[in-house]
Amino acid sequence: MAQRIPRISLEQWVILQAVVEEGSYAKAAEALSRSQSSISYALKGMQEQLPVKALTIQGRKAVLSSAGETLLRQARVLINDALNLEYLASNLAEGWETEVRLAVEAIFPTTLLSQAMATFVPESRASRVQLIESVLSGTQETLLNGEADLAIIHHLPPGFLGQSLINVTFLAVAHPEHPLHQLNRELTHNDLRAHRQFVVRDSGIKRRQDFGWLAAEQRWTVTQLNTSIQFIKDGLGFAWLPYDHIQAELDAGHLKPLPLAEGGQRQVELFLAYANRDAAGPATHALAQSLKNACQLWSSQHKQQIST
Repeated sequence: MAQRIPRISLEQWVILQAVVEEGSYAKAAEALSRSQSSISYALKGMQEQLPVKALTIQGRKAVLSSAGETLLRQARVLINDALNLEYLASNLAEGWETEVRLAVEAIFPTTLLSQAMATFVPESRASRVQLIESVLSGTQETLLNGEADLAIIHHLPPGFLGQSLINVTFLAVAHPEHPLHQLNRELTHNDLRAHRQFVVRDSGIKRRQDFGWLAAEQRWTVTQLNTSIQFIKDGLGFAWLPYDHIQAELDAGHLKPLPLAEGGQRQVELFLAYANRDAAGPATHALAQSLKNACQLWSSQHKQQIST
């Protein structure tokens, strides 16, 4: 004869949890806005279904048995999952997206992005974020191809509007022992052309761009910004690198700005653009606001010109 499988409702597990947490039937009834008799009836039915005793009354306090502790520990997972489902259903009914796709230029300061995300988390209502890290025209293509809902971008493609976020400062740098620094004089662009320059590859497919290349005879192209930074630290060449990504290396003396007669600093303006602002949901708008707030605070803290 097949063993009978207990049919305990999720509601009964919720009641059991409340009784244990509140310590008595009366307090659980109050917490759940139910009558004490309904609490007692539900747990009685549960106990009749279970092959083991889950709950005992010691004095005026409800106490779990060892078997009950094991069962309730597993039941809490089910209760939390059910609550999350209800929460998700409510959010979907209000138009909250399950996911927001954010394309970000690689030069955008990572610490600033993290600060914006930390602000977004408590408002996200469990919406996921898909982060697309891209370079140059690759960011434009995420908007044009409908692959992103928001983009932090340096050049807006035709037909898109954007709000200015921050200006990113680039510095021409090399290792302190690099031959360019050994010239001990002001440098010209002709001086640079004789040495190896590192650039980060455009992640776009259709229209790749060469940002900052001086037609150096020894151009090396890398995929990741961090790779370029490491190679410059190792004395393999020079590059224009975003200040906020190399501040620690500059402070530690691993990198040194090149004394260029002109062009040693470059400013790149980054914008925040919607793929379709009218169609964007509340999660997309909330993430956009978190990014704007973080950038406003960041800009106020970086008003002083970076010294070379």
